[in-house]
Amino acid sequence: MAEYSYRGRDQSGNLVNGQLQANDENGVAEMLMRRGITPLQIQTYTPGYSLDVGDWFKPRVGLNELIIFVRQMHSLTKAGIPVLRAIEGLAEHASNKTLRAALVDIADQLERGRSMAKAMDDHKRVFPRLVIAIVHVGENTGQLEQSFEQLVTYLEGEEETRKRIKSATRYPTFVIFTLLIAIVVLNIFVIPTFSSMFASFQVELPLSTRVLIGSSHFFTTYWWAMLAAVAALVVGVKAWLKGDAARQRWDYWKLKIPAVGSILERSMLARFSRSFAIMLRAGVPLTQALSLVADAVDNAHMAARIKQMRRSVESGETLFRVSKASGLFTPLVLQMIAVGEDTGSLEDSLLDAASYYEREVDYDLKNLTSKLEPILVVFVAAIVLVLAMGIFQPMWNMMSAYQGGM
Repeated sequence: MAEYSYRGRDQSGNLVNGQLQANDENGVAEMLMRRGITPLQIQTYTPGYSLDVGDWFKPRVGLNELIIFVRQMHSLTKAGIPVLRAIEGLAEHASNKTLRAALVDIADQLERGRSMAKAMDDHKRVFPRLVIAIVHVGENTGQLEQSFEQLVTYLEGEEETRKRIKSATRYPTFVIFTLLIAIVVLNIFVIPTFSSMFASFQVELPLSTRVLIGSSHFFTTYWWAMLAAVAALVVGVKAWLKGDAARQRWDYWKLKIPAVGSILERSMLARFSRSFAIMLRAGVPLTQALSLVADAVDNAHMAARIKQMRRSVESGETLFRVSKASGLFTPLVLQMIAVGEDTGSLEDSLLDAASYYEREVDYDLKNLTSKLEPILVVFVAAIVLVLAMGIFQPMWNMMSAYQGGM
């Protein structure tokens, strides 16, 4: 069935419009006539909302705001408030302009007879595909309240994982950022002063000092070239990442970063397991759930593996066999999937797998700082040693020469 928009007049002569689903335009006309509406125009429906360049400058809808929206929708639907009235109320009080505009448009489409999931699908920058799919299933099964409850659980778990990762990486990021600022200040203000002083002595300088003076001269003279090189590198990497193969390779490299890559990988596997369980529990078909979850992991390398799993399942393979062939999961999790598939409790097994990965990620995050501290200390000590040798070694040599000449 296709969706059509119509304009017509009711029995009182008032102009009305909206959308209806039918096999063809004649079917729409028959439905309107039965409702007492005389059709004036019938055409294939084109969503009224379109993304233009100005949308990129609008504020993004953060995960916190999305969680608040889903939680409020759960409370309102649980209280028996109609969806249209709930959306209109939330749109009126939304603080984020992008979310408010999306909710206003969704309310308008609901009023014209369109489903909530299809209206949300016109706002993919606001609502992830996983959210739209679960809302769609909830509407079709009459369990919209339960769908929003499941989304609250999933999104809050996602937010908690992100907070833990940010908390664990805050200290290393601060140290590295501060060190970079110190290097810039030394090259611009400190080393040139010592360079002028050493030049007045007219003596041969040690290698470490010549390296520091050379780097400072290059930094102060060719700063524009360095900025241009950085900008070109950023643009080049972004252009390279537009290709699917390049994106998959890049995301694969991220999973191999020492000390951090394994945490990222298990965090994404936890996201896969939990979102997959939520989708299956909401009633989404297995193959469609795999497609949606592939987008939810936010890693092109893992998404390609999951899509390959979907193709294998479509060809008749069991989920356990395709999961094992993917090489993504640990033996313990594979055992959970096998038991869940055999007993018909796959959702519970996937939730257990998600909890297992989340506990591992939580433990590793707590120990991440203690693992990175020795590396950072050695790195900082090496830079301080190079700076100290470059600045103080000429002074020591001159003092030794002066004392030897006395």
